[in-house]
Amino acid sequence: MQVVVVQTDIVWEDKPASHAHVDALLKDAAIEPGGLIVLPEYFSTGFSLNVPVTNDDPNRASWTYMSHTARRCGAHVIGCITTTGSHDRGRNEAIVFNSEGQEITRYSKTHPFSHGDEDKHIEPGDELVTFACGGFKAAPFICYDLRFPEIFRAVTRQGAQLLVVMANWPEGRQAHWTALLKARAIENQAYVVAANRCGSDPNLNYVGGSIVVDPHGDLLADAGAHACVITADIDPQVVADWRATFPVLDDIRPEFLPDAPVNVQ
Repeated sequence: MQVVVVQTDIVWEDKPASHAHVDALLKDAAIEPGGLIVLPEYFSTGFSLNVPVTNDDPNRASWTYMSHTARRCGAHVIGCITTTGSHDRGRNEAIVFNSEGQEITRYSKTHPFSHGDEDKHIEPGDELVTFACGGFKAAPFICYDLRFPEIFRAVTRQGAQLLVVMANWPEGRQAHWTALLKARAIENQAYVVAANRCGSDPNLNYVGGSIVVDPHGDLLADAGAHACVITADIDPQVVADWRATFPVLDDIRPEFLPDAPVNVQ
């Protein structure tokens, strides 16, 4: 299966302009039908906590954009937008569309970034999810989730072979981004596909670093620091072979693990 990672400079709180940036990047990309297109966290607004402005539910502009893009490209699309939560907070949700443009699942960020006050404006999700795509069982995660390996282990124990991470991960902690993505791939013997933004918002700078990592922790593609699209071909048999050859996961001690709920689609 082909994965297509879009590393874009998001236009602050401007959905049409941000959508146009993604379109411009995808225009020249060689996208194969049946693949997976991955967009960054908050791909249409940036890391704004102004929920009344960023909330996509009133007219579903970004939801509709992702649906149309999936149908136009004949590929699955996953990207993160703000939706309606409870108690005047929103939800930071990754929504997955199939190649017909139909929503097949959504994942609400389980770890809003408290250090940046995201938790004051975004309520946490309470469920992990997986979805089928191109012969893979895939699981989505969002930015700060990357620092919590137990949720990655939970979906791996449910058979996930592809871990998808979408982020607005800033320049100041870029070394952590790369190290943690490789660690999640190595410890779970899974592919990791990670989409980060580049450019800047009113508060922070971003240097991208979107990557595709194989189950051995080796880089298959690296976007560098600028707006671009990267692609890689991944194969679930590679995961199966490595897990059979070096069966680390068989030695997990489940008594030391939390029993997190996983919604399998």
